Amino acid sequence: MAALEHYVNTVRTLSQQGNFAQLCEFISKSGEVLSKNAAHLDNVLGTFDIQQHSLGVLGILCIKYSLPSIPDFETLFVQTQEFINTCNGEQVRFATDNYAELCHKFTLNLVERNQPIRGIVILTAAISKIQLFPSQLTSIHTDLCQLCLLSKCMKPALQLLDVDVTDISKEGGQYDAKSFLLYYYYGGMIYTALKHYDRALYYFEIAVTTPSMAVSHIMLESYKKYILIALIKHGKIPGLPKYTSHVVEKYVKPLCQPYHDLALAYTSNSPTELQRVVTKHTETFSRDKNLGLVKQCVISLFKNNIQRLTKTFMTLSLTDMANRVQLADAAEAEKYVLYMIEDHEIFATINKRDGMVQFHDNPEKYNNVSMLIKLDQEIQKCIQLNEKLKEMDREITVNPQYVQKSSGHHDDDIPGTSSGVKLSSSYIV
Repeated sequence: MAALEHYVNTVRTLSQQGNFAQLCEFISKSGEVLSKNAAHLDNVLGTFDIQQHSLGVLGILCIKYSLPSIPDFETLFVQTQEFINTCNGEQVRFATDNYAELCHKFTLNLVERNQPIRGIVILTAAISKIQLFPSQLTSIHTDLCQLCLLSKCMKPALQLLDVDVTDISKEGGQYDAKSFLLYYYYGGMIYTALKHYDRALYYFEIAVTTPSMAVSHIMLESYKKYILIALIKHGKIPGLPKYTSHVVEKYVKPLCQPYHDLALAYTSNSPTELQRVVTKHTETFSRDKNLGLVKQCVISLFKNNIQRLTKTFMTLSLTDMANRVQLADAAEAEKYVLYMIEDHEIFATINKRDGMVQFHDNPEKYNNVSMLIKLDQEIQKCIQLNEKLKEMDREITVNPQYVQKSSGHHDDDIPGTSSGVKLSSSYIV
């Protein structure tokens, strides 16, 4: 009890003095003492004011989640919720690694108990506490995306995913590579579920092209989905950027041969050939949990074949269309046409009496108010991007490492050169 009293008094004193850096160091050394007195931690929590002693409370909550077993998760859930909603953001930013670890363990416990939806609002608040600006990525983003996926409640994640990342939070002085990759992997899955394929492709591409010296399983799974989404959206696999790590070409691509076989069959425009490859590799696609996307690729091929017919014919019977694109019958062809009209993939009308389809040109004249508003929004995005690039360029020109390299010096030539701006070795997954 004397040790706990010392913990309480030290937290109170250093918090009142505003000496948060020293307080973080003290708390990190108090883990063993707190663990040995786990039965009394709730009493200690009762002596603290969350707003004034946020770091002290954070230290205790982290220990409670680290215990071999959690005797009363509901109580701990309420304590975590109250802490995240009430804590002092300025204080917890001194211990972003511990704060993020608390959120990771909180997420893990919700996943294990199959209660992911309970943590979505709490983690949304947790992110806002330590973010310096909306476009900064934290490792807690990954936890939120995971909970949204598991609960099939995607909308809360979109308010984060729709913001392009311009900075990554350094928690504990380094970047968390696994969280970074998982954020873009989960983000791609969320956009895929919502059928926002352009954005999904972008997120999977980032996961695949992240600098790395070794193969990551996350990159491998992202590349598989990247191929499938590219086929659904564009009918082909676009070339990866030149800055893509060599490990993708050397190791990742050979591990995805069934997916490349699928892409090759897709380019033949033959549903029969495509279905043959799907049947051949069904076990692999099922094991990867990508069979649903593979089936969408088959549907996409039928749609692309129908779209090609619009460039050749003004009118066409449903029966003839079914024969040309290898659909079962006129009824199935009609179903495809109706779905494509609804999604604005083609412009056509169906004459039910004689079973004919008449194709039309795109009716959009690009001269209405809504189109002008959309154009203005896109221009504003370009202006903001240009300003951000200028700002990043200015930051690079004053970066000590950049100045050092551009002037031809080496690390040994400049005493005290910091390597903090370098990518941590943990970035390699």
